[in-house]
Amino acid sequence: MKKKVEILAPAGSFESVVAAVRCKADAVYMGAKAFNARIKADNFEGDLLGEAVRLCHSHGMKVHVTMNTLISDGEISAALAVLKDVCASGADAVILQDVGFASLVKKACPDLERHASTQMSVQTVAGVKLLEEMGFDRVVLPREMNKAEVKKITDSTDVEIEMFVHGAHCMSVSGQCYMSSMFGGRSGNRGLCAQPCRLPFAAEGGTGFDLSLKDLSLAQRIGEIRELGVDSLKIEGRMKRPEYVAAAVTAIRQSRDGEPNDDMLKKLRGVFSRSGFTDGYFENNRGRDMFGTRQKEDVTSATNGLLKDLAKLYEKEQPRFGVDFHLTVLECERVSLSASCEGRLVFIESESIPEKALNKPLTKEGLSERIAKCGGTQFYANKIEIDLDEGLIVPASVINELRRRVLEELENKLASVKVYSFTDVDVPSTLKELQNKAVGNKNKVKFNVRVASVSRIPENLENVENLYIPLMTAENSVEKLKNLPVSVGIEVPRGIFGAEELVEKRLAMFKTHGLKIAYCSTLDAVAIAKKLGFEIHTGFALNVFNSFSAGFFEELGVKGITLSPELTLGQIEKIGTGAKKSIIAYGRLPLMLTRNCPVKNGRDCEECKGGGYLTDRMNKKFPVVCSFGCSEVLNSQPIYMADRLDEIKGVDYLTLYFTTEKKEIADAILDAYRKGKAVKGDYTRGLYYRGAE
Repeated sequence: MKKKVEILAPAGSFESVVAAVRCKADAVYMGAKAFNARIKADNFEGDLLGEAVRLCHSHGMKVHVTMNTLISDGEISAALAVLKDVCASGADAVILQDVGFASLVKKACPDLERHASTQMSVQTVAGVKLLEEMGFDRVVLPREMNKAEVKKITDSTDVEIEMFVHGAHCMSVSGQCYMSSMFGGRSGNRGLCAQPCRLPFAAEGGTGFDLSLKDLSLAQRIGEIRELGVDSLKIEGRMKRPEYVAAAVTAIRQSRDGEPNDDMLKKLRGVFSRSGFTDGYFENNRGRDMFGTRQKEDVTSATNGLLKDLAKLYEKEQPRFGVDFHLTVLECERVSLSASCEGRLVFIESESIPEKALNKPLTKEGLSERIAKCGGTQFYANKIEIDLDEGLIVPASVINELRRRVLEELENKLASVKVYSFTDVDVPSTLKELQNKAVGNKNKVKFNVRVASVSRIPENLENVENLYIPLMTAENSVEKLKNLPVSVGIEVPRGIFGAEELVEKRLAMFKTHGLKIAYCSTLDAVAIAKKLGFEIHTGFALNVFNSFSAGFFEELGVKGITLSPELTLGQIEKIGTGAKKSIIAYGRLPLMLTRNCPVKNGRDCEECKGGGYLTDRMNKKFPVVCSFGCSEVLNSQPIYMADRLDEIKGVDYLTLYFTTEKKEIADAILDAYRKGKAVKGDYTRGLYYRGAE
């Protein structure tokens, strides 16, 4: 028998919880009041969180609470306090992005399920297995994966797999977007994405909105997805209305149960879409057809009575559980009713004793009809047994009251919550231990340099400790790389998806030639490099935002850690780890990692020849560089800190991250950093002074 794959509904408000419950979702995910990726939703805390959990549990549904943001050292204690409330609520799982905080969750509340958020960007078998080794119970896959890649993971791992089947598409792989924070300080990794990608960003010959994708919908593909071995069908939309939740849950449930309803699918499009829906990633059919914006007709279609129509889906309680009843009406005995449901048993005895009937005695048929009236509850009568002596009568109100009381007690039993043990973590002491390890580089500043290709390696490598070069550009230059006067690291692609065997094979080749450093910016890359025995240095996109995350990677054996570019200099100085620390001190920071090249909306790769870019409303140009099947949208301005070196404290290296720069430019910039020269031209200080909300 095929397993019944879970339908996981979003809940940004209590009304959305009700909509999910009454439309028969199997689980909901919701945010606590802080530290979740949709801070602007209503969210839940205290009694309201407990009430939501109780309502869901009473209907056989699970509750997953999102704490899926990056958390700073100064916020760890507050985040643990929120976690303690989550545990007290009886919620079933917590969804996490920050690996440092995830390790603390495991220590504080080891029995609480931990789910790895899609914000972790894990897309390979190796990455999923690493999360499994870390003790995660479930992994949420990126939206960008095709069905063959999903199948590969479900066939190769034992951990539960969750995938998105409906809702908004971000242009960037989740967890790999810095556009909102770099533009306005509102970080998607911190729950405050301002969605600048929905504004006009134009490729030559493109749509004019070449960072705005249509919404995903796989509502008609649930049968295929079940065959892939996925455990949970996730609906995006914690910022959307309860009518949207009702429509999405209903459409997907009907499809899952083999009863797809074309009318409901039309209503789902009407309640929210961006020029319709797409299944491009799932079908491995990327391109211009996947792009769309919110049009006037998309908005007005939801106002023509559709919302009222959809509200009817959840205005009344729907029967969900069958109940077996046993009613006893015997002479000289109290009337009693027992009920069993989902392994719970309830027995209620009335104060009333039957009397002799003068004209119309009770019948089993009449009593069965009365017991079966479970309307307005989540229950329906399944099997009804009645022990009845002849010639008796009992007021209808007595039977009604017994039925009401047993169903109420059944609901209470179903709503019972698990009691978790919670151990307080001494955050100040632990932080002090970690910070005592970090001394930073007290000698002359040294550099890590990342270049885009071998031909762009600077001539003068004075004070350069490590040189990082992308895997795909280094393959034919092994001998040259071996003879350089610096340590050379091979940069593993951030977007690997289904090509991990190829990546592993090529990395292994470099190791046989004595190149033993891997520069890894995702957990996938770390997992592959660790398996092959490389010395691991991590890149900026692993989002190391606190000392606990740095400590996690240090324990994993990582030798060099690049800290998150969303930290301030003050925060950077206090990050504690025994591994070498670095920051991106120069470079056009990749604002997005995408599996759908926006430049191809206007011209193909032959025409582009690596010179593609996007233009925003201010006529600023954002280069787009492609490698290994993915594209990176680079910032229009490079970070420049050469004239502020004395303000950068507590790090061992400065990483100069060269992307579009030619060899001569890279040499000039390196010289400027050695001499602390002032900047010339357009530049940014990134977030090192203003930080990210």
